[in-house]
Amino acid sequence: MNTQEIANRLVELCRQGQNVQAIDELYHDDILSVEAAGEPKELKGKTAVRGKSEWWADTFEVTGGEISDPIVAGNHFSIGMLVDTTNKKTGEKSHMEEICLYEVKDGKIIREEFFYPAG
Repeated sequence: MNTQEIANRLVELCRQGQNVQAIDELYHDDILSVEAAGEPKELKGKTAVRGKSEWWADTFEVTGGEISDPIVAGNHFSIGMLVDTTNKKTGEKSHMEEICLYEVKDGKIIREEFFYPAG
């Protein structure tokens, strides 16, 4: 798959809530994931990134939001995400807006970085 096809497939799977499937299908084994805030700030490897996604799904219920169409430039693409969640343990509601930047290498996502207010 080329960068546009990978970007489109990632958006399709994320809109369906199939984040773990997206990781398994589209991510390189040596993926680097970089967060704007929190610990760990960086995770390396598909297993670690899958674990982060599973933790997030176990912790938060998505109650709304939207995912933009991708913008592609060479071997990079970005998407915008708006996500409304409720913490499953505390009931606390939150709203997050972020820009997600991805890099593709050898037909797989090799790097993802998330930009959002870190405060």
